Amino acid sequence: MKNVFKQLTSFLLPVFVLIIMPLLIESNFIFSMNIISIVGLMILLIGLATMILTIRMFIQLGEGTLAPWSPTRKLVIFGLYRYMRNPMILGVSLVLSGESILFRSYRIAVWLAVFFLTNHFYFLLSEEPGLEKRFGREYLEYKRNVPRWIPRLTPWNPQDKEE
Repeated sequence: MKNVFKQLTSFLLPVFVLIIMPLLIESNFIFSMNIISIVGLMILLIGLATMILTIRMFIQLGEGTLAPWSPTRKLVIFGLYRYMRNPMILGVSLVLSGESILFRSYRIAVWLAVFFLTNHFYFLLSEEPGLEKRFGREYLEYKRNVPRWIPRLTPWNPQDKEE
């Protein structure tokens, strides 16, 4: 039961970032379906699928959650994590981008920029040093081979020789 509670509380962050903040930002949006709306919706859905895949990997493979107060116990370097170190942030960024397009909202685009920059500095100053301490050489090798934000063209395989 305690593990289920941890997993449920880990969804507070994406709910806040992806639903509460955009609703607060755009409380009076005009929604009309056209090609721009469809593009925004498609980007949003791709981002949502990315988030679901990465959150699932954190829970099943990492034995933890996305929340800093309940981190993974194992380093997750599978699936999308073989292409980039932060696909979950990519997913969130895609959802916010899709919402910005769908609602034609520059304010949600500004929220996306604030969210991304905050996470960028959080990763540099806290997350990555913490992962280096928790996972040591395994994380350092992963960090050398897999970029933070721009995906690799081919998946990294830890069994391959260092590139």
